Amino acid sequence: MSDIPGTSDQSDQPDPLDSFDEIIEAETTRDPDLAVIEAGSRTLRTQGGPPQADVPARPEDPEVDKALREVEAELATRWGETKLEPSVTRIAALMDVLGEPQRSYPSIHITGTNGKTSTARMIEALLGAFELRTGRYTSPHVQSITERISLDGAPISAERFIETYQDIKPYVEMVDASQEYRLSFFEVLTGMAYAAFADAPVDVAVVEVGMGGSWDATNVIDGDVAVITPIDLDHTDRLGETPGEIAGEKSGIVKQGATVILAQQPVDAAQVVLKKAVEVDATVAREGLEFGVVARQVAVGGQLLTLRGLGGEYTEVYLPLHGAHQAHNAAVALAAVEAFFGVGSQRPEPLDIDTVRKAFAAVSSPGRLEVVRRSPTVVLDAAHNPAGARVTAEAIGEAFQFSRLIGVVGASADKNVRGLLEAFEPVFAEVVVTQNSSHRAMDADELAAIAVEVFGEERVQVEPRLPDALEAAITLAEEEGEFAGGGVLVTGSVITVGEARLLLGKG
Repeated sequence: MSDIPGTSDQSDQPDPLDSFDEIIEAETTRDPDLAVIEAGSRTLRTQGGPPQADVPARPEDPEVDKALREVEAELATRWGETKLEPSVTRIAALMDVLGEPQRSYPSIHITGTNGKTSTARMIEALLGAFELRTGRYTSPHVQSITERISLDGAPISAERFIETYQDIKPYVEMVDASQEYRLSFFEVLTGMAYAAFADAPVDVAVVEVGMGGSWDATNVIDGDVAVITPIDLDHTDRLGETPGEIAGEKSGIVKQGATVILAQQPVDAAQVVLKKAVEVDATVAREGLEFGVVARQVAVGGQLLTLRGLGGEYTEVYLPLHGAHQAHNAAVALAAVEAFFGVGSQRPEPLDIDTVRKAFAAVSSPGRLEVVRRSPTVVLDAAHNPAGARVTAEAIGEAFQFSRLIGVVGASADKNVRGLLEAFEPVFAEVVVTQNSSHRAMDADELAAIAVEVFGEERVQVEPRLPDALEAAITLAEEEGEFAGGGVLVTGSVITVGEARLLLGKG
């Protein structure tokens, strides 16, 4: 691992502990019983990149595009990401025949319910700014499957994606023949990512869990740093019906001697993670105690932050993303990178403040409160569960002063659609319900029936085709006039957002 570049002199700044006391005082939901668990765990506390590429379009070369479509078609014959046999047996077998590529570099492993991809992008940007070569594996993709595997802050090229698939294909077939079930779509992509990172080679991999943690295909790595973003109810049929039960699965990424960066959590979820940390002698850094957001204010195109890290306070950090939730993601990402570099344990001094500022200023997260059109303003956000919808609804009210907001919602049938719609009801003047092209999409009429119960019939419009839904929403937003401040939010699913993004000329 590379040495950290020199740090800035912050001696002229006020004592960060003074302002950080406010964070501790804000912790109103903590349970006194947590002290029993925390007494047995080690907590981390000090004493004292390149710009992200946009979402790639289809390859311009017809031959490359054809080859990529053939790979996509082959991958589509495998189990999809919602069909699971909970074990890491098959992916472990693939790693074995590939020569354990995932052990050739250190890694930061990220799980949680919401915020994983944005946090991964921030971690990647920070590591890149400190001149480390990064590999990032995230899911799902917004528009192109190649987005899932990134090197040095940019999705791998279609040519490299195809080459990587062809390289591991014989080994995939070998494992298929030896197992009860063939490797799934996600397992093959995970194998491709780990192989591509080893081939690069990367200095560090930033890996987002697909679902859960313990039996997720990514969990054949031993993450030096385990990041757990906020846990809420999602995939309850597979992960559990309470935050605590879900945390049991997600804490499976915490390995022996690792450092855990724990975002603010429901009490039962925090208890489970802290207990796991005790069992494996992991070090824990908790948002609101060891690190956090000290201050934030809305700025043009994003927000200006003061973050408390493991090594001290980082002031005047500009983040070009909207919403309090992204500020918290930034705090988690900063702590994760500090922990990776040993700040708070081997070395007490903070990271170089100018490098941190440069990295955060370059962060992007497509499909997360992303503006893709003006007059009227059209915003895309991939919120797909009630927790994500709540933070999006709060953030859009803070960042955009819309006089009238029209929603375009296309959701997956296996999600808590009613909860999602209820979260948006206070901010949507009207909602246009639609459906995306995925086989998982909820039928527009079925979605409309739920929307009518939440919004009332007069506020709901049904347009089964997404292009028609976008046109209808933009027309509704324009009714107040060109300068009246109407806007459109497209949400409900990553797939809906990705398809809308293409229709609106992005990518």
